[in-house]
Amino acid sequence: MAELNGVAADVNLVKALALTNYGHFTSMRIENQRVRGLSLHLERLMRDCRRVFEADLDPERVRYLVRRVVADISQPIIVRVTIFDPTLELGHLGADAIPHILVTTRPAPQGVLPGLRLQSASYRRDMPEVKHVGLFGALRLRRIAQRNGFDDVVFTDANAVLSEVATSNIGFVQGDHVVWPRADYLPGVTMRLINQAREEHVTTAPITLADLTNVDAVFATNAAVGVRLVSAINDVNRPADHPTLRTLGKQYADIPPERL
Repeated sequence: MAELNGVAADVNLVKALALTNYGHFTSMRIENQRVRGLSLHLERLMRDCRRVFEADLDPERVRYLVRRVVADISQPIIVRVTIFDPTLELGHLGADAIPHILVTTRPAPQGVLPGLRLQSASYRRDMPEVKHVGLFGALRLRRIAQRNGFDDVVFTDANAVLSEVATSNIGFVQGDHVVWPRADYLPGVTMRLINQAREEHVTTAPITLADLTNVDAVFATNAAVGVRLVSAINDVNRPADHPTLRTLGKQYADIPPERL
């Protein structure tokens, strides 16, 4: 399903995302009209709209448009809210923008997913702090990783410091501490919720590929699946279980979702 500003999406307007590909988005898992971290998703959309379009976005309108799309859907679903202006032309992107709101859906993953096997690649997304639609570089490296037998790609800088998975955050466990990378990446909503739930035992450090043998466990987070084990990075296998990972999963599951 796809609605643009509350009506069925017109392909002549949506095609701007393919031809000009300028905009930003957030994705959220919705169950029974409720979303974990809804306020953070709306905050991200408003912040990024100012960064990308120098324009304001009404969060209540976003909520209304999402409610319209999911009103009759009972099963868990992933909703993506994409903000773009179909009138901006490739050669005239400096024009004032009027943000449009595209709401699309896809099925949500179900059950416990197997551990991710990641291949590393040296890469930094443009404006990594913004969840923008410019995904070609990240998806190209995901494709290469999958054709090499991995599930996804994890990015490193020139010094082999790990930063993020293509569309997820990556985290590490040392004892009862969660360690996030000290690098350039997009702070995800799930990551921020975990930090709020734990309140302590959370830190940052520059974790390199060579450091992987010194961490107790590795995991990935995003709004679609919550917390997911990383079972291998390149040829370094990681434990299939760890008590802190079980605690993280429970803490995330216990976060009260917000009503749309």
